[in-house]
Amino acid sequence: MKNRNSEFEGKVVVVTGAASGIGKSTAILFHEMGAKVVAEDYNADVKNLATDYKNIFPFVGDVTLEETAVNVIAFAIEKFGQLDVLVNNAGRIVNKLTVDTTLEEWNMVFDTNTTGAFLHSREALKAMIPNKSGAIVNIASYASFFTFPTIAAYASSKGALAQLTRTSALEAIEHNIRINAIGVGDVVTNLINEINPQGREFLADHGKKAPIKRAAEPEEIAEVVAFLASDRASFIVGSVVMADGGMSVVIQ
Repeated sequence: MKNRNSEFEGKVVVVTGAASGIGKSTAILFHEMGAKVVAEDYNADVKNLATDYKNIFPFVGDVTLEETAVNVIAFAIEKFGQLDVLVNNAGRIVNKLTVDTTLEEWNMVFDTNTTGAFLHSREALKAMIPNKSGAIVNIASYASFFTFPTIAAYASSKGALAQLTRTSALEAIEHNIRINAIGVGDVVTNLINEINPQGREFLADHGKKAPIKRAAEPEEIAEVVAFLASDRASFIVGSVVMADGGMSVVIQ
């Protein structure tokens, strides 16, 4: 087994939603483990990663657009000649009752959480299949299976992402490409900052409902991403690996 600091040496990784939170932590971890990382985000702050990390290469683009998916994968191939790992992390949420959710809000959540992952996965598979090698990790949620009031759009999109994971995994494994997802619980990120100025504090507090009695830090989820993308997870195919502090196994 390779040393941890060189486990992804020679590998090329694309991470979406990499300007902050889970995406940023994942990009940095892959960098620390030897990979060359293309860090994608619509937020131009993603460019700051290149200042501190020589092998992180920012790409500014809207994950919901087909042209972004095409161009970011092309960028990785043109610059490094290959693509080994894709992490579909970009996500949006709306906290509204179903009756109050607009079509625009519904589409915004689905376009980011599900369609963006589909588009990036499709383009990544085109690059990976000829090499008969690769891994895709999708950031799903405990809301892929369970729900509570006000997250109809989010839960529906994450449920769809789980099914995208399973179906594409069955299609890809004959090419030696593994696709899995992570059922993430509450993580202290900026996910809900657009709808709640105290978003990080809310997520930290909500995480206390889990058996572990806390929310996760982004770095903890990044570790699971790296594991699923590595050869150490060689027998895991089409799974949604729960990393939610036990939230999904307790009756509230």
